[in-house]
Amino acid sequence: MKCAAIGITVVPVTRFPTGEKLDRVVAACLAAVGVLIVWTGNVMPGMPKGLAALLTVAICAPVAVRRRWPLASGIVVILLVNLIFAIGANNYSPPVAIAWMCALYGIAVWTDTRGFLIGLAVFAASNFAGSVGDTSSLNSAGFFTIVPGAAMIICRRAIRERELRAETLAQHAALLERERELRAHEAVAEERARIARELHDLVAHNVSVMVVQAGAERHALPEDQASTREALSSIEQSGRQALAEARRLLGMLRPNGVHEELAPQPSIDQIDFLVDQIERAGLPVKFDVEGEPVALPAGVDLCAYRVVQEGLTNALKHAGPAHAEVLLRYTPAGLDVHVRDDGPGAAEPNSDGAGHGLIGMRERVALYGGQIHTGPRDGGGFEISAHIPLA
Repeated sequence: MKCAAIGITVVPVTRFPTGEKLDRVVAACLAAVGVLIVWTGNVMPGMPKGLAALLTVAICAPVAVRRRWPLASGIVVILLVNLIFAIGANNYSPPVAIAWMCALYGIAVWTDTRGFLIGLAVFAASNFAGSVGDTSSLNSAGFFTIVPGAAMIICRRAIRERELRAETLAQHAALLERERELRAHEAVAEERARIARELHDLVAHNVSVMVVQAGAERHALPEDQASTREALSSIEQSGRQALAEARRLLGMLRPNGVHEELAPQPSIDQIDFLVDQIERAGLPVKFDVEGEPVALPAGVDLCAYRVVQEGLTNALKHAGPAHAEVLLRYTPAGLDVHVRDDGPGAAEPNSDGAGHGLIGMRERVALYGGQIHTGPRDGGGFEISAHIPLA
């Protein structure tokens, strides 16, 4: 919101408990020093020292609550200071002057537009109240109204513009953080759907084999084994229904308008061809296998292949001039997959959620109860290490 008369931008202001505690300390110090000056010095002449001390405390005390109630505390200080002038004891102590400036600052910075205009009007009216008919006093009141009033407007605009910029930057940072989280969630959801579509092919293949075998066995059985033929018929029918439902599920997971080509799912037996493709693209790759290879479940086989594929793709994109290594290690507990490079590229490619490489690897490995670690290598380069249990 803006005030057209003085061009002030108003934004919500957060009041911090630390600032309020500081104000209380400042108010107590001003009051103590002010009373000490009243009792030991020659201030507010013609006024009993007790009354002068009481006025000093009353003027300094509102400083303690100027952040919580800036308009009320400011008006109290302004009226009491003008009361001192009206009495004629205008030789007040420095703590009173400091409290007066703190009150004007509170009105300038911590009030809304309506409160600021009210405070400015009270300030001007109280200054001119005792100057009617006295040209000298009127000029003095005009000077002590215009100069502090202009300073309040300038201070208000400067502080509020700074707060507005800070709030805008904070909102922008929060928006970027929300967008980053949203992109990350969308990437995870997209990768999970992609994994589900790939696993559908594996499941559909196995179920299809079961259906075909059940149908073939049913036709091969003699007529007198009716119960067995009925059981196989039920298996065959249930399998066909499961395939139909799986296809419907796959249709829901596929984005609208996207039709993926049907192709066999890759396996680690094809890593040699993958390495050859990467080398032709310009990244030398060393491929090793340790341990005794064993037959892997189809899902684990596909998961291992995708980890290697994404690791080499990231190395090709981000490593720069480098060499890569791929190691498959068969252990009794599972399969270890390592993809390393020695390039000076990005420390965490696709780590902001914009890419799907590392996100997809983490989702795939977690699906099979495995663990994956990604990060820079000692001495340079990047490493992806995954353990996929075979149980």
